[in-house]
Amino acid sequence: MSSLLSQLSPSITNMIRLDHTHVLTAFHQYEIGSSERQKRGLADNVCLAIEIHAQLEEEIFYPAMRLVYDSEILRKSTPEHDEMRGLIARLRNMPVNDPAFDDTFFDLMRHVMHHVADEETMVLPAAERLIPEQLSELGARMTKRRVELAGPRAPELASSMAKSMSAGTIMGLGSMMLAGAYLLTRGKYGDRLASARARFSRAV
Repeated sequence: MSSLLSQLSPSITNMIRLDHTHVLTAFHQYEIGSSERQKRGLADNVCLAIEIHAQLEEEIFYPAMRLVYDSEILRKSTPEHDEMRGLIARLRNMPVNDPAFDDTFFDLMRHVMHHVADEETMVLPAAERLIPEQLSELGARMTKRRVELAGPRAPELASSMAKSMSAGTIMGLGSMMLAGAYLLTRGKYGDRLASARARFSRAV
């Protein structure tokens, strides 16, 4: 990994926070009264984002953290990802007009919200405290690997985005390919995350 790329890359902890922001914001764009096409597009977008994010954490972030940090929260992170993958599989195999579709989507987002809260209050601050000198290099590795994972799924991404955007939703999954945009917009994203979390607290 070139030192220049590492220097220019957002830290891995900021990239993880940005991924969290996009998924939580997308959750609040999902409305029970929306068309089946719009629901499917948004749900597929969310599922794809979670799958790629989880794989990136498991391949790059968690191994680095396990060398310096031992906690119950970190140990349960991968099993929590597996629970999310199970819900994603159910959503993908379920017609949108199934009465259980909305409930399954909201169940997935509850799992995500719990996971995000644990990571952002415990694991990410621990990384910034224990391995600050590695965060940019890990971020560069995550950026490179993200492109490798997202590239083959570009048609799936384009299709789901087209469906979800027809509802007026703007799903920020483009940042999965261009995560450096965080450097220019982190203030805005921070506000969106706070708003998304406040709305989630009122909804559940």
